[in-house]
Amino acid sequence: MVDEPLADVRDMYMAHTMFRREIGLAPALVRDVADGDVERAAIVADHFKVVDNSLHHHHVAEDIHLWPRLTERAGAQVAPVVKAMEDQHTTIGALLDEARSRMEAWRDTADATEGELLATSLSRLHAHLVEHLALEEDLALPLIEKHITAAEWGRMIADGAGDVTPDQIPLIFGMMAYEADPRTVRDIIAQMPPEVAAMIGDLAPKSYAAHAELVYCTPTPARIGARGPVA
Repeated sequence: MVDEPLADVRDMYMAHTMFRREIGLAPALVRDVADGDVERAAIVADHFKVVDNSLHHHHVAEDIHLWPRLTERAGAQVAPVVKAMEDQHTTIGALLDEARSRMEAWRDTADATEGELLATSLSRLHAHLVEHLALEEDLALPLIEKHITAAEWGRMIADGAGDVTPDQIPLIFGMMAYEADPRTVRDIIAQMPPEVAAMIGDLAPKSYAAHAELVYCTPTPARIGARGPVA
């Protein structure tokens, strides 16, 4: 048993909802781009790059900070769960590589045939991701709440930001908070360093609304419904 305050995993549910929604909507975004419309293709590709980068660093941070500690502290109890998480991360990483490569090739031409191949790749990524996130929520997060400290969780979250630039922080948090319970959003912001919390504030929802208007042609793209506990 860890004799310190334990992780509050509600922000993980927020991130998962973002990934499910944004990657789930991506195939239709690609298919809706007119053949040869490279300006629109660039908007979609730039959007995917933000989501792709966030998901990649999210999984790398989990691999570094969570699975080794769970294995050390809970042993055989968590071994099958950790193995499943690591294997699924490997599969999703390969699918991200494929989608990333196809996206970069497509953005320069907006070729409809290449776009269809890209959309199919994104759909395959989404299917595997949905399966993985559900398993993580059902099996891994309850273990994390018992064995990972709040301080360790905070370091994982910080590393999960990867190479995100300061100007992207409000946008990404706005994506995460879009479907989240307002009390949860309030509590998560309260746990942030003061300089980060001050940066987010009211800016996060406005940043995502403006981004969504550009990407989806509406400030309120389709919601998928958030999972997880509330305050």
